Amino acid sequence: MTKRHLAFWTFMISATSLAGCATVTPVSGTFPNITPLAAQSGNFNGQQVRWGGKIIETQPEAQQTCFTVLGEPLRNSGRPRSEEGEAHIGRFEACAPGFYDPMLYRPDREVTFIGMITGTEHHNVGQFSYTYPRLEASTVYLWPIEPPRPQVEQQVFVGTGFGFYPGWYGPGWGYWPRGRW
Repeated sequence: MTKRHLAFWTFMISATSLAGCATVTPVSGTFPNITPLAAQSGNFNGQQVRWGGKIIETQPEAQQTCFTVLGEPLRNSGRPRSEEGEAHIGRFEACAPGFYDPMLYRPDREVTFIGMITGTEHHNVGQFSYTYPRLEASTVYLWPIEPPRPQVEQQVFVGTGFGFYPGWYGPGWGYWPRGRW
């Protein structure tokens, strides 16, 4: 085996090995399956949880910053599943020591917290009194903004001969996605 082949196979094995590694974030790990809706009862005080969702409001105070969050189910990585039509899992309030800039931690940004449930508070949402579970956060992770996914249209066509179409070729019926990938 030549040095060139050896270098090629070393690179291929390294690339394959790295491709199998999972991404580890500061909010990775396993946590009890307690949702903010379940924590409204006050029965889970003192439990360490991982909650996330979309920021509704960020309120800096003298020694801490408190976040009002619309909770969403989390992926295995801890990132909120913010998909259209996805059911939320309740609102919650998370407070963390220090200053978090409201311009960075602005509404609709995805965030994940790790912390301890310390009780509940009542706040109005419009005219409705809502019970917010309170989380003393030890970890606050603001997720990077994902680029928007392109809209893909399905277009049906009838072919009478051979030709090449993006994603399909040959006679008869077929379809191909149209749009940017």
